[in-house]
Amino acid sequence: MSFSLIEIDPVYHVYSGQFSSFPEELAVHGLSCRRGGVSEAPWASLDLGLHVGDDPTAVIANRRRYLAALGLDASQLVTPEQVHGEAIARVGSREAGRGALSYADSIAQTDALITDEPGLPLLLCFADCTPILFLDPVHRAVGIAHGGWKGTVRRIAAKTVLRMQQEFGTRPEELLAAIGPSIGPCCYEVGPEVERQFKEAFPGHEAKLFSHPDEEGGTHLSLWAANRLQLEEAGVLPEHIDEARTCTACHHEDFFSYRADGGRTGRLGAVIALRPA
Repeated sequence: MSFSLIEIDPVYHVYSGQFSSFPEELAVHGLSCRRGGVSEAPWASLDLGLHVGDDPTAVIANRRRYLAALGLDASQLVTPEQVHGEAIARVGSREAGRGALSYADSIAQTDALITDEPGLPLLLCFADCTPILFLDPVHRAVGIAHGGWKGTVRRIAAKTVLRMQQEFGTRPEELLAAIGPSIGPCCYEVGPEVERQFKEAFPGHEAKLFSHPDEEGGTHLSLWAANRLQLEEAGVLPEHIDEARTCTACHHEDFFSYRADGGRTGRLGAVIALRPA
């Protein structure tokens, strides 16, 4: 298993992150980088977020460029509001285009999407939070979850696995999952309240979750470890969980990072769509 950045549009030099563990014949997926778009600073340049103050015309152009390079139709994409909650929505052809052109039209109060509709692109936006992608190769279903610290401590990744079981008959041991680029434990210092909540949510796993890289610094949290833990507890096999292990703050020349960019920045997109059978 591996994660790599691949140039998918040589004209505009658009790059996309891809996991080798997701079979290309079953699904299209990608995690966008920040170069190759039309947005101006501080959103330069491939900003895919309609909710961060960027010119909507530029964001829509960026979405079209990125999804076209993936072989997908940006007018059909579905995206949720993303409120750092735990709500999961199953979407289908009736939801096609929700949030594609207007943030107000996105799936309200939702932080994860699942579907078994071929050709329907799911898009979630990130700038340090953790994208978790799902592919059920047996029942042909996909999903994406938004794993910020609040969603992670509320176990949105595990709840997405459960919802896919309920909706599609997904068996966790057959499910493929991937943890995308996000702020890493190297850079993600948290306060005592966040530390307390993670200790309560993941008892006995403090050594995996927390580190103290600086002698005089505070506690650092691994969202990667927290999401892997809950996926494994939900029944996903360890060998079926891929990880980018790429810190968006360390690599903010490639990815948007809320912390590294001072809070005003664009959003990378995590996209997945089933291929037609």
